[in-house]
Amino acid sequence: MPYDGQLLARARAELDKTRAENEAEHTRRTALCYARIPELGRIDGEMRRQMRELLQLTIRRPADMAAQIAALERQNLESQARRAELLVENGLPTDYLDEIVSCPKCRDTGNGPQGPCECLDRLYNRELTKELGVLLRSGDECFENFDLSLYPDVFDPVRRCVPRELAEIALVSCRKFADNFPAVASNLLLQGAPGLGKTYLSACIARVAAKKGCSVCYDTAVSALGAFERQKFARTPEEQEQAARRVERMLSCDLMILDDLGTEMVTPMSVSALYTLVNSRLVSGKKTIISTNCSDAELEKLYGGQIASRLAGEFLCLPFAGEDIRRMRRG
Repeated sequence: MPYDGQLLARARAELDKTRAENEAEHTRRTALCYARIPELGRIDGEMRRQMRELLQLTIRRPADMAAQIAALERQNLESQARRAELLVENGLPTDYLDEIVSCPKCRDTGNGPQGPCECLDRLYNRELTKELGVLLRSGDECFENFDLSLYPDVFDPVRRCVPRELAEIALVSCRKFADNFPAVASNLLLQGAPGLGKTYLSACIARVAAKKGCSVCYDTAVSALGAFERQKFARTPEEQEQAARRVERMLSCDLMILDDLGTEMVTPMSVSALYTLVNSRLVSGKKTIISTNCSDAELEKLYGGQIASRLAGEFLCLPFAGEDIRRMRRG
């Protein structure tokens, strides 16, 4: 995934902070042990001397090099054994004075064999996910709090469905999507009138995906598609750069949540932006959740056959019906 430089810098700063805290704790432990058990300090000094001699041997390569290395190895093993013995005698674990690292894979450097380490990716995704503050505003977004009793359990002759049955299908499908993410086959299209829980279920999925360390972007259609336009027609280089970063995040994040599609002013530019967003993510295998108040027919009328075809073929449609829950709660 391409990285946003500012977010990556913040992630590295967080990793640097962790490394500094670990080094400070190691220094504290060492000073405490040397003061309480002076022999430990002498042993550690002897082990450092042994390592220096070993390095010098590899450089000088004397005739009896093998014998000298074997002697140093025996001395080192004896020193390690005595060191461990002293720690245990004083009620401490044998690794108490070892270097402290939070990530054994990269030893808190953030650098892996193929690029950034997983620990740095997790920190980067945490920074990226901070943008979900608008979506996760209530703090209780979880599937267990999704109240099916708010949906009528009787047949609606106008919509020709039982709203609670639709809500239950949506709940089960969204929970399955979250549990299996990112190894999911389809994308999600949540359709229905305002106030029926579409955004709430999107937030539940976002919370689970973010906890897994996946990068999640959330934006309304008005704001998201507007960023594509500003990327091309910004008045200043700074505005253009900021828009370009937002667009790159939306295209490359593990999960993109596009909310309220159809509420924006639909123009040839916004249609082109939506096609780019949806198609690029489909091609790259990145997953997308779209919520909309529009029906299939309305989506095709607004955005044309190309986009409607991709939504119908690549997205699992989850319809919602019932009364506006937000209005019910306010009442």
